[in-house]
Amino acid sequence: MATQAHSLSYVGCNFLRQRLVLSTLSGRPVKIRKIRARDDNPGLRDFEASFIRLLDKITNGSRIEINQTGTTLYYQPGLLYGGSVEHDCSVLRSIGYYLESLLCLAPFMKHPLRIVLRGVTNDQVDPSVDVLRATALPLLKQFGIDGESFELKIVRRGMPPGGGGEVFFSCPVRKVLKPIHLIDPGKIKRIRGMAYSVRVSPQMANRIVDSARSILNKFIPDIYIYTDHMKGVNSGKSPGFGLSLVAETTNGTFLSAELASNPQGQGAAVLPEDLGRNCAKLLLEEIYRGGCVDSTNQSLALLLMTLGQQDVSKPHSAVQFNLPIARNDKGVVLHIAITMNICFPATGDMRRMGLEVGGHSETYLNPVSYTVFLRQAEELAEHYIKRGSDFAFSNYSKGYKYPKAARSGKLKAWVLGGRRISFKLNYYSFIPPSFFFFFRIEFLRHLKSFFQIMFKIETKPCGEELKGGDKVLLTCVGIGFSNLSKTLK
Repeated sequence: MATQAHSLSYVGCNFLRQRLVLSTLSGRPVKIRKIRARDDNPGLRDFEASFIRLLDKITNGSRIEINQTGTTLYYQPGLLYGGSVEHDCSVLRSIGYYLESLLCLAPFMKHPLRIVLRGVTNDQVDPSVDVLRATALPLLKQFGIDGESFELKIVRRGMPPGGGGEVFFSCPVRKVLKPIHLIDPGKIKRIRGMAYSVRVSPQMANRIVDSARSILNKFIPDIYIYTDHMKGVNSGKSPGFGLSLVAETTNGTFLSAELASNPQGQGAAVLPEDLGRNCAKLLLEEIYRGGCVDSTNQSLALLLMTLGQQDVSKPHSAVQFNLPIARNDKGVVLHIAITMNICFPATGDMRRMGLEVGGHSETYLNPVSYTVFLRQAEELAEHYIKRGSDFAFSNYSKGYKYPKAARSGKLKAWVLGGRRISFKLNYYSFIPPSFFFFFRIEFLRHLKSFFQIMFKIETKPCGEELKGGDKVLLTCVGIGFSNLSKTLK
């Protein structure tokens, strides 16, 4: 049995799912310390504890140690077992939070996974089940994961804060994955969507469809948006509505966007017409960025490329990703908005977690913007701005204090309304301009730590062809991962 001396060690709560999933696949133990150690409520959150319990259910022989305050976690993975599982997810995060990790692990179980997840199916933070079904499943099929038992079905819908939804997911097991070449995304040939509503008037979904089509009909005629209005026990415990859109290309690429209404009792009321139009614009933005994998599934694609076969007689994996970062002549310009006691509505790419800090201290990621609460700003600064910047914050409970960098002229700071502070800084304080999401960059670092693999990254400017935004081409030779737990027949 491996000892803690041979485990990988990390600090902080960020990227918790990444580290646990990669630990499970690689078999390497991991120790995570100082989990929200400076927070008023230190330690793991309920949804993170629920995720750890889910890992314990689908594995056999895992060893999990958590100290009394929940600030230190030691995880020694067991064998992925699979089988029939039921799990009640925390309503603080949607089922998509758990499903994203299951999509990475399910193909490598001993027995085919058949799992029922209960909780929130659609929210403003995590990718919804509708989007994962329309984009992640076709991506897995390109790696050779397919079959009659490959299914993702929404039995009941549940909106925050009450939840009450239910999802069934089944996945066959595979011994090896095949390498892929996704270089040309192709042209958009059709757009499909799902407008859903629960515990509100059925007309809400129809109004969403009409407003979304008013934008999309200007570009392509082949558009069909379904409406889904669930009633009674199938409608969950809270009212809400939303829209998910998926554009399919001639080469089998799926690009998605989605929006959901504000949870009951939180924020201002959202008009269905505004939601439909904004979601259509987000889809057009995703199409402009392009790439062969949409923003939601880039980490999944990177992982499956890593686990591909190491065979010189077969082609290596190569996938073109979008590069959703605003750039100027000097490099990448990021914008940070730091607030206290205000939760911004997460729309579009903001639902993608740049830092997974959870609870009421979320960090949302946007292609050009990061939004964090003040209590997490110090941890963000310590983790990412050690190079070239003396970015520093006082404790949030002691009131506002300008960062040293603002006083030294490196940053320009503005106070808005006494409760909000905004900063602009150049790329050298965060990430080099040649990369895309720093969330993906951290995932690439984790892949190197767990599997000792490195990707070749080439930038692909849009050039004179005007095919949307800049792209990056990622290429690797897989590690030759083999599912030795798969039952022989």
